[in-house]
Amino acid sequence: MIENSQKSLYIVGIGPGSPDYLSKRAADVLQSVHTVAGYTTYIDLIRPLISDKEIVSTGMMKEVDRVDAAIDIALSGKSCAIVCSGDPGIYAMAGLALEICQKKNIPITHHSSLLTSHSSLLIEIVPGISALSAGASLLGAPLTHDFAVISLSDLLTSWEKIEARIEAAAKADFVIVIYNPKSKKRDWQLKKAQEIILKYRNPETPVGIVASAMREGQRVDIVNLENLHTADVDMQTTVFIGNSTSLKYLDFMITPRGYSTKYDI
Repeated sequence: MIENSQKSLYIVGIGPGSPDYLSKRAADVLQSVHTVAGYTTYIDLIRPLISDKEIVSTGMMKEVDRVDAAIDIALSGKSCAIVCSGDPGIYAMAGLALEICQKKNIPITHHSSLLTSHSSLLIEIVPGISALSAGASLLGAPLTHDFAVISLSDLLTSWEKIEARIEAAAKADFVIVIYNPKSKKRDWQLKKAQEIILKYRNPETPVGIVASAMREGQRVDIVNLENLHTADVDMQTTVFIGNSTSLKYLDFMITPRGYSTKYDI
């Protein structure tokens, strides 16, 4: 177990959820800390690895509570890991944890810093395979060129701002990756995003749909942009909307990098 001589908080990305895609560093941290905190669903995904740990588990919409609890545990001298799916720095807990430390004026030190103080909280952010990386690998190569990532959840960001970002990304011909495309209570935003993007894209533009990447129930499909509103998507789905050069080849989605314009391939 990690020594208590340094107050330590780890923010760990567990990747898509399957242990096969968990980094060695993430596994080492989870096996070494005293306490693991996280959303109940994510705790369940890694439970065999943390069966002997103290667990702080909360449901959806309780992010602040569990991060507060994890910080308090770490400050008490017990090493603690906050877990999240994908990568902790992409729509996940790294930002919230650092923001809470900043708001509370908690002295923190990056784990790689050569200057550490036992009075400060040592923080290590352990990267994980993101949903966009996992989904892209299942589709083929949709992100080989410039892309933008936009969440359609308007819980923390106004829809007006989200809509403006969709418009800008579509106009600039970015491949657009959409997180949180639809939920039971929020079912109209994806169709609105589709309408905006169709102003700038061919209706036959390929769109990759990846649900539960690398987990039980995984589903991968490629549809045309004009049919996106009929696709089966939910909060476990990542949507990849191609740019003007993206194409479908057999069961693969490809966004050319531009080699064919420079080399004979």
